[in-house]
Amino acid sequence: MLSVIICTYNRDRYLYNLLTSICDGTLAPSEYEIVLVDNNSTDRTGEECRRFAADHPQVVLRYCTEEQQGLSHARNRGIMESKGDILVYVDDDALVNPDYLKTYADFFDRHADAVAAGGPIVPRYDGCEEPEWMSHYTRQLVTGRLHLGDREREFPRGAFPGGGNAAYRKSVFDAVGLFNPELGRKGNSLVGAEEKDLFDKMTTRGMRFYYLPTAILYHLIPPHKLTQDYFNRLTYGIGVSERYRTRSIGTGKYLNRIVKEGVKWAATLVLWTGFALRGQMAKGNKLVTFRRNVTRGLKGLNPKENR
Repeated sequence: MLSVIICTYNRDRYLYNLLTSICDGTLAPSEYEIVLVDNNSTDRTGEECRRFAADHPQVVLRYCTEEQQGLSHARNRGIMESKGDILVYVDDDALVNPDYLKTYADFFDRHADAVAAGGPIVPRYDGCEEPEWMSHYTRQLVTGRLHLGDREREFPRGAFPGGGNAAYRKSVFDAVGLFNPELGRKGNSLVGAEEKDLFDKMTTRGMRFYYLPTAILYHLIPPHKLTQDYFNRLTYGIGVSERYRTRSIGTGKYLNRIVKEGVKWAATLVLWTGFALRGQMAKGNKLVTFRRNVTRGLKGLNPKENR
């Protein structure tokens, strides 16, 4: 059986439609449950869940509250609450395609060697349009876009499923441990890297995870995620996440990441030059801002300097 885990914090406007997109899929309700973990929401999250449950009694929906603030705490609570042997994490600000759950169910039935999988993440702008500064590089950063083609295959080395569209055998967490609560978003904080931390541990153990092109998640992007303030906080949070993650492994790992940051700066300047030559200064300047903020977070400099 599949357990669909939705961790949510103040996203009541999206929940009913997300839950409906799951239950309208091609997998029979008897083959899955939905575990919704409310991480101290102050909006109408509870009411929306009860509305869905009343309208769709054929679906098993279990609602619980995780009082420890933070996405990793909520994800770990979802593991403990789930009864399935396959855990599918779905972002709370998204929709899924009709074959979403059936794709995961069929895949894990066919691949005994696979311990995890993920599918495409397609951005959908909600009440806004894509800004001119958006490029291939910032699009993945801001919207979570992920597309590796139209065929099923293992993720390339260094790549892994997006956290909002990923499925795991429950046994993975017995082998590598739970999500690190020092990482991951907490309230309005944009620190992340909990998925990267987990998949790095899986890679070290030789575990295999796959890309499934027909498990599609549509990520809804509201206007506030396209503001300068959000971009600064998001990119600074990436640097902070990397500092926490690499230091938890060891000083050598952190210093190696500092060296890699220098390489990334060189690549950024090359890209900036290319955009400048094409008259696309907004795209190039945004990449420089991205790199600057990551570097400051990685080094522990004051985020106020981002403004």
